[in-house]
Amino acid sequence: MQPQTTRQLQLNGYFPGAIGKITELHAVYYHEHWGFDITFETQVGRELSLFLTDFVPDRDGFWTAFCQGSFAGSIAIDGSLGSTEGARLRWFIIEPEFQGRGIGRELIGAAIQFCRNAGYEKVFLWTFRGLEAARKLYEEAGFRLTEESEVDQWGSHITEQKFELNFRDKL
Repeated sequence: MQPQTTRQLQLNGYFPGAIGKITELHAVYYHEHWGFDITFETQVGRELSLFLTDFVPDRDGFWTAFCQGSFAGSIAIDGSLGSTEGARLRWFIIEPEFQGRGIGRELIGAAIQFCRNAGYEKVFLWTFRGLEAARKLYEEAGFRLTEESEVDQWGSHITEQKFELNFRDKL
């Protein structure tokens, strides 16, 4: 995957330490803002590690963003269910100090373009109610809310949400 540089932003793939940085960013952010417990951190670390271990370049996508040399965020596309449920957008997060600079929009754009190029008919993601800035980016990119349910998870009570982008609907 070739790095892309825009406005002091560089998009890369895997780098040594990526699993730790992405897991830490998720754990700290969601603990501070939503009270998530250790089960969230261990799930992110475990699932991200497995994803990167089993990574298939034509099926999966993984991007990390650096702004002025500092880690700024990440996003991934897990295509393991691409032929049945669709590709899954995962691990989308931006360091708080870099939020509001268009980095999230660029990462989502790169992920969606990858899905189009790979021939996926649908992309989906799981999130929860309250992440309004991310929801705005998802909806701008064409995602629509398709499911919602109350769950007790990660030491918190949340309203889990599934968003989908169906490329056939965009024709």
